[in-house]
Amino acid sequence: MTTPPRHTRLTFHGPLSEARADQLVARLARNAPATVLDIGCGWGELMLRLLTALPEATGTGIDINAEDLARGQRAAEERGLAPRARFLEESATGTSHGPADLVLCVGASQALSGELPAALEELRGLVSDHGRVLLGEGFWQRTPTPAELSRMWPDAAVTDHPDLATLVGLAIEAGFRPEWTQTASLDEWEEFESAYLADTEVWLAQHPGHPLAAETRERADRHRTAWLTYRGVLGLAYLTLVPVAR
Repeated sequence: MTTPPRHTRLTFHGPLSEARADQLVARLARNAPATVLDIGCGWGELMLRLLTALPEATGTGIDINAEDLARGQRAAEERGLAPRARFLEESATGTSHGPADLVLCVGASQALSGELPAALEELRGLVSDHGRVLLGEGFWQRTPTPAELSRMWPDAAVTDHPDLATLVGLAIEAGFRPEWTQTASLDEWEEFESAYLADTEVWLAQHPGHPLAAETRERADRHRTAWLTYRGVLGLAYLTLVPVAR
């Protein structure tokens, strides 16, 4: 049975442009990490680019989505990185795969804890004392209205995210100093969200009578409504965090 393709238009599973990815890789590689740990890695594109830039480094990606992990493993093999890249299908909660010199946690703090302060504490324990953490975390650019929240994800609440100043403050309280603070642009959000749905939208146009079409259409319409509602309201911060010496 023909089914919708999944994520083939996406390079990164988040609002991250090629230009920003290049900047992040260059900045993070400057510290010459020997070990990279990617929490909620998906297909680990950023980790693989870092390993390309760091020919002596090894990387471990952790996720619970087998399909994404398989995509990452294939990419590692195609780029000659398989001997230095591991993709593990397991929960990140209480993971023993640390400390690492560089920890990536981009849009995945919930894999460590349902509460952001606790996730940040976990990240402090997963990074070596002279390492770095790249945290990609959502924040409210402004407080959403009740009507907006009702059109986002199920049970969306103002308390789901802090504002940017509070987010950075929480990182400091957890034992970090913010070396670099960036936020995803509207262009990056639109590129990501459009690419996220593009395969599905084309498939729906070509298979309107398919047995899976109704369910797929409902899911796509719900996702589009959500992101067009949080467009300009929900931001994503890329924080390069330095652990405070203990």
